[in-house]
Amino acid sequence: MVRAGKLSVRLPGNAERMEVMGNTRERLGAASVAVAGGIFRIILYLCVVVLIFWAGKTTYQFGYDVFNQQAMSPGEGTEITVVIQEGTSVYRIGKILESKGLIKDARVFYVQEKLSNHKGDLKPGTYLLSTAYTPDRIMSILAGDEEEEEDSP
Repeated sequence: MVRAGKLSVRLPGNAERMEVMGNTRERLGAASVAVAGGIFRIILYLCVVVLIFWAGKTTYQFGYDVFNQQAMSPGEGTEITVVIQEGTSVYRIGKILESKGLIKDARVFYVQEKLSNHKGDLKPGTYLLSTAYTPDRIMSILAGDEEEEEDSP
C-alpha cells in the first residue's frame, strides 16, 4: 500500500491481478460466445429465407409448367416416331417423350396426365408425333381421341 497525502492506493498483488485478468477473460469469452451465437443465428435465418425462396420459386415454376402447356418447337415442328409398349407407366411414357424431344419434363407430363381427361387412357402403339404438338394434344393422340397426322401425297 502506498500513501500519497490523505489518499491511499493499494497496488494489486499477483493474486488480485490474476483474479482481475480471469474476470476479464470470462467476460470476453462470454461476449465472444454471444457474438458467435448471434452470427450463427443470422446465417441460419438467411439460409432459411433462401430455402423458402428457392422452394417457392421451384413450386411456382412446376405449377406454371403443368398449366401452361407449350409445344417444344412452334410452327411446323419435326415429326418423330414413338413406340409405347404394353404396360408402360405414364411416367415412363413421359421419359420416352422427353428423350425424343417432344416434351420438356416427364414429371410435368405425369401430373398433366393425372389432371387431364385422358387419365389412365394412354394406349400402347406406334405413333407419329410432332414437336409442334402440345402435351395435351400428345395425350389425345396416345389415348386414341385424335388421330396423328399422316403425310398426304
